[in-house]
Parts: sequence; C-alpha cells; structure tokens
Amino acid sequence: MIKKIALSVVTVIVLTTVNAQDAVFGVKSGINIANSCNSNTNSRISFHLGATVEFSISDKLSLQPELVYSAQGAKNSDFTINTDFINVPVMVKYYVIDNLSIEVGPQIGFLIKSEAKSENSTLIRNSKNLFKSVDYGFNIGAGYKLVSGLNFALRYNMGFSNIYDLENSDAEWKNRVFQVSVGYTF
Repeated sequence: MIKKIALSVVTVIVLTTVNAQDAVFGVKSGINIANSCNSNTNSRISFHLGATVEFSISDKLSLQPELVYSAQGAKNSDFTINTDFINVPVMVKYYVIDNLSIEVGPQIGFLIKSEAKSENSTLIRNSKNLFKSVDYGFNIGAGYKLVSGLNFALRYNMGFSNIYDLENSDAEWKNRVFQVSVGYTF
C-alpha cells in the first residue's frame, strides 16, 4: 500500500513537471513545535529549512513538492529526544483568493539523526536504532504570498507511522509537528 502511494506521488510529480507551464522555485525556513504524541512527553521547539518548487496546474490550483530538513523530537523533565528528518512533502495548493492558499498533501520522512539527551549529559549519542528510518504522514496548512516573493505559511504534520522501533515494546511514537515558515520565491 505504501509503495503504491509513493509511486503515485512520484508519477504525479513527473507528469506535472512535464506538463507544467510555470515552475516557481523557492526556499523556506521556520520554527517547528514538535512532539511524538506520547502522553509522557512535551513539545520540542526546533527549526526546519528547505527548498520548494511550485507548479501551476490552473489559476487556482498548484502542486508544490518540497525537500525539507526538519529537527523534530520530544522532551520531558528527564530527557530530550532529537530526531532529525529529511522530509519530502507534496502539497496540493488551492488559492482561495489571489495570494492566499490552503494546502494539503502526503509526506515521507527519512530519519538522518537521532540523539537522546538527559539534562546534563548525552544518554544515547546515536539512538537511530530506537526509531524506524522512514516516517509517513499527512500535512494540512495555509500560506500567503506577497508580490515581492516573500511568503508565509502555517502547517500541521500528522505522522501515521509508529516511529519507535524497540522490540517487545508497545510504545507508540507518532510525529506531530506544527510549523511556522517564512520563505522566498524566485
């Protein structure tokens, strides 16, 4: 099922790229408020940084694949879990009015780094073996573009995968990330 979804996303990107009349490239950066949806954890405030390309399908509709480095994780009173992902969201944007859009789309994330830290020292320097290497999720958000190319966005990512990967454990960790972004399109 997941392979079919990934193949469908790639097919849409390729077909859109071939048929798109306008492609607008951009960069974005911003703040993450991330958690793992474990009842014993609180949000971790971190950042994201990435590149975007928006393909116009019509006056009101566009497709925007992205490549985003996203520092995520969670914390509680004893430790902080830092999980860094390379996320690839593919957003369908609908322009409600000229520069204001609502956006939805799937996302696949690849774990590139994980570290668990206590208040005073590092508990597990490389804890990637505790987490699955791929995360699947869905995004919903809104954005506003200025004529100058400056743009602003709010987005919520709801992870579907249990990223915790310790044998004989019933623990469930699903990424939940609220993002506030500022970007610029060329």
